[in-house]
Order: sequence, then C-alpha cells, then structure tokens
Amino acid sequence: MAKTYENLEIWKKGISLATEVYKITNEFPKEEIYGLTSQLRRAVVSISTNIAEGSGRGSAKDFTRFVNFSIGSLNEVESLLFISKDLSFISEGDFLKLEGSIKELGNLLGGFKKFLSKK
Repeated sequence: MAKTYENLEIWKKGISLATEVYKITNEFPKEEIYGLTSQLRRAVVSISTNIAEGSGRGSAKDFTRFVNFSIGSLNEVESLLFISKDLSFISEGDFLKLEGSIKELGNLLGGFKKFLSKK
C-alpha cells in the first residue's frame, strides 16, 4: 500500500477533476447554488477525500472500501453532469471534456481496486 495518498495518481486526478468542476459550476445559475452546484461540488470533492481517508486505514480491505466510495461518488458526478448538460448549464464541449476525465479516473480507480484486492 502507498505510504501517502499525495503520490497516488488516482488522488491527483480526483483533485484535478474537482478543480474543473468547481470552475464550471461557477457559471451555473445562482438559483442552483443549493441544488446542482452544491451537490456536484460535494460529490466531486468526496472522490479525492475518500482516497485520502482510505490510505490512512490500516489494511488493504479498508482502503478498498474507501476506493469503492470514490467510485460511487464518481458515478454521482457523472450523473449530475448529464443533468447539467441537459439543462444547458454546461456546454457539450465541457461535458465531453469532463466525461473523458471521469472515464480515465474510473479506469484508474478500478485498476487500483484490483491491485488492493491482491494484497
């Protein structure tokens, strides 16, 4: 298991995705601050924070549980972005860019989960 989460590519990609989502949600309608904006931001932040928390646990089994939480949060972010696109809060281009990052991070999380299961 990694000694520190800051060295994990999945954590770095999670931080990058969170930064992009925060930038994009700055442009959402103000009446969505307690709706989609808030929910998207909470979900995207939980991806990297679950990785950080899981890395501090004592076992690969515990870490795997937190990686699963990150995967769930990633799926939530993706779903919320579909809604945001359908409501024209984000452009098709921004959606596709974020979708690419989500797919990449999902693949990395899946691979890391397999790695942990072998420990």
